[in-house]
Amino acid sequence: MFDKDIYKERRQKLKNAIGSGLVILLGNEDSSMNYKDNLYPFRQDSTFLYFIGIDRPAIIAVIDIDNDREILYGDDLTIEQMFWTGFREQLEVLSGKTGISEVKRKGDIEHTAKKALAENRKIHFLPAYRTEHIEILSSLLEVLPGLVQNMFSTALIKAVVGLRSIKSREEIEEITKAVNVTVDMQLAAMKMAQEGITEAQIAGKIHGLAISAGGNLSFPTILTTRGQVLHNSYSQAILEPGDLVLCDCGAETAMHYAGDLTRTFPVNKSLSSIQKEIYDIVLETHQVAAALLRPGILYRDIHLVACEKLTEGLQQLGIMKGDAREAVAVGAHALFFPCGLGHMMGLDTHDMENLGEAYVGYDDEIKQSTQFGLKSLRLGRALEQGFVLTVEPGLYFIPELIDQWAAEKKHNSFINYEKLTGYKSLGGVRVEEDFMVTSQGSLLLGNPLPKTAQAIEAYRV
Repeated sequence: MFDKDIYKERRQKLKNAIGSGLVILLGNEDSSMNYKDNLYPFRQDSTFLYFIGIDRPAIIAVIDIDNDREILYGDDLTIEQMFWTGFREQLEVLSGKTGISEVKRKGDIEHTAKKALAENRKIHFLPAYRTEHIEILSSLLEVLPGLVQNMFSTALIKAVVGLRSIKSREEIEEITKAVNVTVDMQLAAMKMAQEGITEAQIAGKIHGLAISAGGNLSFPTILTTRGQVLHNSYSQAILEPGDLVLCDCGAETAMHYAGDLTRTFPVNKSLSSIQKEIYDIVLETHQVAAALLRPGILYRDIHLVACEKLTEGLQQLGIMKGDAREAVAVGAHALFFPCGLGHMMGLDTHDMENLGEAYVGYDDEIKQSTQFGLKSLRLGRALEQGFVLTVEPGLYFIPELIDQWAAEKKHNSFINYEKLTGYKSLGGVRVEEDFMVTSQGSLLLGNPLPKTAQAIEAYRV
């Protein structure tokens, strides 16, 4: 945990932003795999961690703004339970570490909620993403479970996004720790990716590095020779000569701050000429996009610049044609780049995604597009000092999508389908790094990691 004054200050800012009412912050519950006592590894809700900091299941926090009270609801383990789990600090001890003086039994929250309802007070809570949260809220609010999801507090979402988006010095230190472990994971993957090794063997190795560093994975590892499948997991596929490996992985610290890096590298000692052509286009695009990061600029505009840069590179290869800006405007480039340039990052790899992209990546002025490709951009709004985000352009050659567009003669004026035939089996290339937006530009987070084709080839020898 951070110092308790940090959590107290965060909660005070939340109170000031909301103004009145009762805020309910639900911690996560344990989840069973196949029977009650066989549990998945516990992961606390990120917003609960941000304001409360206690990384333990089955706790609820209530912030009573009107009466200036903060209360933790939870039950301590019995000695018999601790036979199985080991010693757990009492909730009163943990409450002192987060600066909350009142602790009550978990069941007592029913009385608090009923009293607030009787007084017709506003009860603020965030959108529920777990079934147990829906059940708890349904009981507290005395409504059917199906109604809960339409009752969340927009005011609370906006306040949480406003606070969590700007990373403090302490948070940057934690994120940098996570990125540095992720660098080690990427270096191990690059060294290990040799003919005859399976994807799963590499994924297992780097997962072990994340755990041994004191945390875990910040998201399921994407390690694949089928990089055109954007979120493809690892498999038992054996690496073969000529394969291109895409590794998108991240470590999470013990405090649950995330790293997220992608590198693409060959199984051979060096990239083939075609692979290097595509890699260099992606890398140059990454560098152009990263150089544009600064407060005030719309990330959507940086995304569009990156799309044009990718298009220009493909034009030089004869794969695309026509005016690059016009091609991007109609979405022709999305055949090769059907996703967004990046996303916010912090306590979640896709930071605060459970609160809704409309609030996290967009705002009242900047709305999310419905165009194929552009609609997958998670962050479009103006950047602010203290944001942490990813920059991750890529080029993806998806045979099924290429065949479909070619049959439809879609964007024929911008795509040379005949030339594209020689690239259909390439897979995917992505380069991803993590940046903090500073007052004048941006800061690349983490230790150095080979990025150019030459540097990656030299490291792998």
